[in-house]
Amino acid sequence: MARLDNKVAFITGGESGIGLATARLFAAEGARVHLAGLQAGRLAEAVAELGPDVAACSVTDVTDEGQVIAAVAQAVERFGGLDVVFSNAGISGAIAPITEYPTEEFRRVMDVHVLGAFLLLKHAFPHLRDGASVIINSSVVGLTSDAGISGYATAKHAQVGLMRTAAKEAAARGIRVNTVHPGPTDTEFQRDIETTATGAPPDVAARIFDARIPLARHACPEEIARSVLYLASADSSFMTGATLAVDGGMHI
Repeated sequence: MARLDNKVAFITGGESGIGLATARLFAAEGARVHLAGLQAGRLAEAVAELGPDVAACSVTDVTDEGQVIAAVAQAVERFGGLDVVFSNAGISGAIAPITEYPTEEFRRVMDVHVLGAFLLLKHAFPHLRDGASVIINSSVVGLTSDAGISGYATAKHAQVGLMRTAAKEAAARGIRVNTVHPGPTDTEFQRDIETTATGAPPDVAARIFDARIPLARHACPEEIARSVLYLASADSSFMTGATLAVDGGMHI
């Protein structure tokens, strides 16, 4: 039997990268998926690829509470209660020393990652079936950090605090809450980060980052999706409040 047979999953940032790879894998494992994101065209393409019987979507800014409420309501109306929530929406933010980091940019990064995850959990929790799984996509820099990324690293660490609180609050219903911490992954999102950080062309920037990874390569989105599937499925039935590093050894 497929690992997510008859399950309903809600995924933010679901139109590309890790979110879309996870949606594909969830669907292949028997789930029906609701994708939320900002890019209407890409969302529609994802639904067409997965099939309208399996997938639905809504254009959703996770920092807008009304839009989050509406998206969750659409998913529940279409597919019923929720079994898996994957909070995946994110932005990278500026790269600059703290003394030069734009305050409004810091606030925006915190809003997308922390407020966005909070709003999703707040409004999805009442619709979660007992035994459901919630996964927040943090980052290797939610376990470590580096110079110049105060906005992103602070937000990713804050998601861990949110996860640990939610894990304790949800445990009585058998609902598990965990974070996944990818290292550099071959996505448009990561390529933008690397070219901004290094000022080098994408292929050169990727090699610079590879040199910092013990396994000496980027992940592919499907590798991260498989780890999210592990956390979503009964394979991880005794895991909650955990930080799962999938980073090629960068956190060591």
